[in-house]
Amino acid sequence: MKNPRILVLGLLFLTQVTTSLGQNGKLDRMAFGSCNRQDAPQPLWKPIIAEKPDLWVWMGDNIYGDSPVMDTLRAKYIRQNSNLDYQLLKARTPIIGVWDDHDYGINDGGKNYAQKKTSRDLMFDFLNVPLGAPERKREGGYSSHTYGEGNQQVKVILLDGRYFRDTLARVDRVYQINSTGQILGDAQWQWLENELKTSTARVNFIVSGIQFLPTEHAYEKWANFPKEREKLLNLIASSGVQNPILLSGDRHIAEIMKLVDSRFPEGIYEVTASGLTHTWSGIAEEKNSFRISELIAKLNYGLASFDWNLNQVTLEIKGKEGVAFATQVIPLTTNQ
Repeated sequence: MKNPRILVLGLLFLTQVTTSLGQNGKLDRMAFGSCNRQDAPQPLWKPIIAEKPDLWVWMGDNIYGDSPVMDTLRAKYIRQNSNLDYQLLKARTPIIGVWDDHDYGINDGGKNYAQKKTSRDLMFDFLNVPLGAPERKREGGYSSHTYGEGNQQVKVILLDGRYFRDTLARVDRVYQINSTGQILGDAQWQWLENELKTSTARVNFIVSGIQFLPTEHAYEKWANFPKEREKLLNLIASSGVQNPILLSGDRHIAEIMKLVDSRFPEGIYEVTASGLTHTWSGIAEEKNSFRISELIAKLNYGLASFDWNLNQVTLEIKGKEGVAFATQVIPLTTNQ
């Protein structure tokens, strides 16, 4: 019998070679998700693979590390990589991503986490980020990725909401407003402004571990830093970037949201896809003035399907056996 360690190493090498071939190709389907326990059953990889996505996007809590001991974090990434269905996805599909708090190493953590640099490097290793990649040469875990060409180009901007984030106070399980603090930090803000203003992509996904639009729930969200939330929305609107779409994770639920205001007269959408291995255990309601779908508390992943002939993208939240829980079709505009 062949050495199983050699077989695993060979499969990982094959994964890196295979997925590196598609980085500049056109996207027809992009799958995404978050909140994945490496030690729990992972039933959604099979339906995700069946979608034949051209890209998989991790949106945070990709493992539940929750430890300042880097050997522990490393072992949990290794365990996730040993999942056979996930290995099949890696062998067929390019994978990108960014973290949230549990894979950062500390629940609800921010800029004061002492192990953040080493943890960031472990995340990049898990994602097979090349040693010479730009994101490895700066602080933080943010990055951008562009696929396709011309009128079929898609850009995915992955924001790091942990490495530079100021402190949040919590009182009676409710996160308090930090009216002066930052989420992204100065360098990441400058980078993001350039990424948006120079983007030539037809569709621009902006990804964050925590939710962008909601303002009413008690948990982590961009609205805990209201100046940062407004700054982001203002920047997206003023940048002239085409067809911006927000993606998020973290919440162990899924939902589709839409904000319509003077900045976004046609609306800006957000899809939260959270719960690859676990979701809310009970039935509950949660107010969200921006929600336009049902609140979904079932295992889920997200899918964006591009119809370049009809000039539209279909956003879906899906579950076991590929069942669709929510669908939103967005017409694509073209800046003149």
